[in-house]
Amino acid sequence: MNDPIGDMLTRIRNAQMRHKSTVITPASKLRGWVLDVLADEGYIRGYESTTGKDGHPALEISLRYYEGAPVIRELKRVSKPGRRVYMSVSDLPAPRQGLGVSIVSTPRGVMSDANARAANVGGEVLCTVF
Repeated sequence: MNDPIGDMLTRIRNAQMRHKSTVITPASKLRGWVLDVLADEGYIRGYESTTGKDGHPALEISLRYYEGAPVIRELKRVSKPGRRVYMSVSDLPAPRQGLGVSIVSTPRGVMSDANARAANVGGEVLCTVF
């Protein structure tokens, strides 16, 4: 697998289209950090570490719905393995005029665009959520 974050985001999108309550994805530290930001921003209920069918570590993500519709309307990968996207703190995007969140990998860890601006750090823009 070349893009583990892209794979996780696709699994979340596909599970929400099928109105699943949970989705399982292989575990990694970076995936956990991205899920921490999604949980802090209220886009997912949370996640927990489990063991997958193949015996490898996995993350079980609890998806969130509001009145039958998924809370996440759009989940888009920005920085890809073929084209990395780095931005300074002044250039960080505010998706949907501030209604969405950009998840940024900074030297101080993975955080939302608002937290990155508050910490005055830029970095790699992993994805945007609305």
